[in-house]
Amino acid sequence: MYRLTTIFAIKSTDRPERDTTPARTLSPEKKKSEGAPQSVKKGFEFTLMVVGESGLGKSTLVNSLFLSDLYPERVVPDAIEKQHQTVKLDASTVEIEERGVKLRLTVVDTPGFGDAIDNSDSFSAILEYIDEQYERFLRDESGLNRRNIVDNRIHCCFYFISPFGHGLKPLDIEFMKKLHCKVNIVPVIAKADVLTKKEIQRLKCRILQEIEDNGIKIYPLPDCDSDEDEDYKEQVRQLKEAVPFAVCGSTTLLEVKGRKVRGRLYPWGVVEVENPEHCDFIKLRTMLITHMQDLQEVTQEVHYENYRSERLAKSVRKNTNPISSKDDGGGGAMNGATEAAFTEKDRILREKEEEIRRMQEKLAQMQAKIQAQK
Repeated sequence: MYRLTTIFAIKSTDRPERDTTPARTLSPEKKKSEGAPQSVKKGFEFTLMVVGESGLGKSTLVNSLFLSDLYPERVVPDAIEKQHQTVKLDASTVEIEERGVKLRLTVVDTPGFGDAIDNSDSFSAILEYIDEQYERFLRDESGLNRRNIVDNRIHCCFYFISPFGHGLKPLDIEFMKKLHCKVNIVPVIAKADVLTKKEIQRLKCRILQEIEDNGIKIYPLPDCDSDEDEDYKEQVRQLKEAVPFAVCGSTTLLEVKGRKVRGRLYPWGVVEVENPEHCDFIKLRTMLITHMQDLQEVTQEVHYENYRSERLAKSVRKNTNPISSKDDGGGGAMNGATEAAFTEKDRILREKEEEIRRMQEKLAQMQAKIQAQK
């Protein structure tokens, strides 16, 4: 597995380049498979979704994580508009390249979630979007040219929980139960600077208990291999203990004791975003970077395979279920014309699949010859 050890320099694909992006590094960890160096050369694609009610600081946290304004043209609706606002999905893509390693990062925001008076249908648009990305990937994967597939599947979902309640709201529970089999959910307590350390710890314990009681599956940080270094093992242990991550974000630079920090200024002092004593921002960022490949692998091997299996099973049932028609006696026997049409359709489908297989074999042979000539 490749561990990306620091946050990245970002180059946006849909807005002018910024000259003041700080340099960062992507460092490879020990190889997990023989093909690992090739995957690094090809680059990575990663999609992060952020979900939560308005006013919880989702956009601020994302901008703090990636040191970029991903939503420069967003207009915040007033309270009346929010009551009738439907959930929209706003995707922003940025490209990162450092020392030959490429990362195409897409952040999908969900403005309008949980803002209406009736939120019973708030997650429908999100579920549809996730399934659409799986369906698109399945379609591309089944095509002839599978070498340049763009992966827009959701690899991780930050779910923001309000710090002002006494645990999870019914909407929080319902949403996570709907999505936990489709995407890696990472629960995040928003605006942690409004709580004391004891309040944060109590809220974390309450949330984890409610997650367990409701059978919700959040992203499990994997255990370390026995040959991992002790520092990394300790880091993973601390990350596991920090779940759900209590965070706050800020892009404002403040001067504290002669040094520049990103934080929030209050009458009683300064909350430093990147100070582990103040919040879990650093731990959340570390988790995202060091476990980026594992999040991708879980998406591919668990969530996508579940979707793919269900999708193919539905296709098989659709193609094999007999088409019945009522006869004069009210029975369900298939008439001769309908049966013939169904058989012909099935035959054509098999012929097309065989033709695609032959074309794929020819294409693979041609590519092998080209590689041999090089």
